[in-house]
Amino acid sequence: MPSEPGVALITGASRGIGRAIAVALARTGRHVIVNYRSRQDAAEETLAAVREHSTGELLELDVSNPEAVSAALDGVHARHECLEILVNNAGIRNDMLMIWMQQDDWRGTLQTNLDSFFHVTRPVLKQMLLKRRGRIVNITSAAGEVGSPGQVSYSAAKAGLIGATRSLAREVAKRKITVNAVAPGFIETDMLEGLPAQELRARIPLGRLGKPEEVAALVAFLCSEDAAYITGQVYAINGGLY
Repeated sequence: MPSEPGVALITGASRGIGRAIAVALARTGRHVIVNYRSRQDAAEETLAAVREHSTGELLELDVSNPEAVSAALDGVHARHECLEILVNNAGIRNDMLMIWMQQDDWRGTLQTNLDSFFHVTRPVLKQMLLKRRGRIVNITSAAGEVGSPGQVSYSAAKAGLIGATRSLAREVAKRKITVNAVAPGFIETDMLEGLPAQELRARIPLGRLGKPEEVAALVAFLCSEDAAYITGQVYAINGGLY
């Protein structure tokens, strides 16, 4: 990785953990591409926060749509010589017991949480391999490591992302590209909507929910030169939940 600031793409960056990561990377001087699917108002708020520290731009894109991703990233690569950082953060939660789950429920969750990793990472990786540098960080979940009732599809997608992280890291290490994953537990975002916050806190040894900025700080470290010898790892950030 060169010492000068590069370009970072964060998927699902309009709110929550994605927004915090975008701002954290902006603080390091990177040009930040803020991806969002539908909440333009929220994405513009993220971009404004990014521009308090560095430069940035918006990228409206459904990362579960391979054709749309391919066209959008062609445009990104035309504007920027090389994306040096990719954070795959986009995801949805669609909780239900498997006995009630329909095929569309299953596929929709996997498309957004797992297929998007392939759609976005593959074209970005081509440029990283040519430049012989890059940082890829995948945002998975505690559910992908320990499972959770009512989250069979979500847990399957996040567990798949962990396996993909470890395998890809071994494929590209010789090109000085690192690939790591961060597995948050219960973080104060709208992804927890509908869940009993008090009960969740009682399960966490530290006795509180995590903050998006705490996850973002770990991601920023993994994208730094200080983390050049770290790859293929999965970092839990869950307050001691397991």
